[in-house]
Amino acid sequence: MIEKPSKDLELKEYWDVLVSRLTEKFSDADALNVEGILYLVGLQELGKFEGKFKKDDNVNLMHVGICTVLEPYGHYRFTHHDEEGWPHFELIKPLPNLKPGEQAILMKQALVDYFKARGFYDA
Repeated sequence: MIEKPSKDLELKEYWDVLVSRLTEKFSDADALNVEGILYLVGLQELGKFEGKFKKDDNVNLMHVGICTVLEPYGHYRFTHHDEEGWPHFELIKPLPNLKPGEQAILMKQALVDYFKARGFYDA
């Protein structure tokens, strides 16, 4: 049997902890996936947790989550908050063409890094 490199195992361990903790706190049923966690990041960055969001707002929250977690990788740069408090970003470096599995790994690593930077794993 071939073992995965330790970096892959480390990402899997951090990812599993992230999914477990966030699912326990924010989901009544199924485990959260990448998109669900990106949505939570978008909510966190927007800072508004009350009221209902329109369909377009939900898409925008995902976009905010994606831009936020990919900002440290040099793909996006925060520019400003608009009059409604929504964060805006500009594309700095286009994302590489990745296969779906590679995209998932990039997003998982970016999410783990986001939560590491905020002390999530210190508790």
